Amino acid sequence: MHQGAEVDYENFINEQTLYVSQAAWFSRSIDCQNLTGKKAVVFGDNTHAAAITKILAREMGIHVVWAGTYCKYDADWFREQVSEYCDEVLISEDHGEIGDAIARVEPSAIFGTQMERHVGKRLDIPCGVIAAPIHVQNFPIGYKPFMGYEGTNQITDLIYNSFTLGMEDHLLEIFGGHDTKEVITRGISADSDLNWTKDGQAELNKIPGFVRGKVKRNTEKFARDRGFKEINAEVLYAAKEAVGA
Repeated sequence: MHQGAEVDYENFINEQTLYVSQAAWFSRSIDCQNLTGKKAVVFGDNTHAAAITKILAREMGIHVVWAGTYCKYDADWFREQVSEYCDEVLISEDHGEIGDAIARVEPSAIFGTQMERHVGKRLDIPCGVIAAPIHVQNFPIGYKPFMGYEGTNQITDLIYNSFTLGMEDHLLEIFGGHDTKEVITRGISADSDLNWTKDGQAELNKIPGFVRGKVKRNTEKFARDRGFKEINAEVLYAAKEAVGA
């Protein structure tokens, strides 16, 4: 092909639209509306974090509460790229600070590195890994491009499948196969010294899985603000009443 020659891409576009891209089907399905307004946080290297923030906010209607990067040398560029698509911009290399920021806003999903994935496990918040540091499991053996029409399918799957819908978690809780009964009682910050008593833990386990993590975090904040060192059933009831739960 000679440089500058005119090329007709219509056949390629039609073929990709009809037989590769699932965007037309997805945009007409009820599933595409499930994520509208959902809260998410983003953290990673500057380019990946900026790109996924724009996709979440512009293309899928997801509320990005904060977006962050550990690339301090590109802080100004990153702020310029994402400021209009999120409520807050976070520039930090402090893993503890990032974990606390995630716990503070209680997002429905995290998009970050393997470090944020570990934070999400502790908080019972799903995470889609979008940037290094990453794990071998993020390099699937199968064909998984992130460019072109098939790439849009892959990115949409990553985002959509990173969220746990409330009904899904509730059904897993009812029919088994989900270990949300084992609630982690230590906070993200290293200075957390709260302990749950047996009766407090028993009452917490009665709460449906898809809201239990939020109730737990609200109760621990309630206890910490009042200087309590342990949480029993009575403290849990008081916290629920205080927040109108």
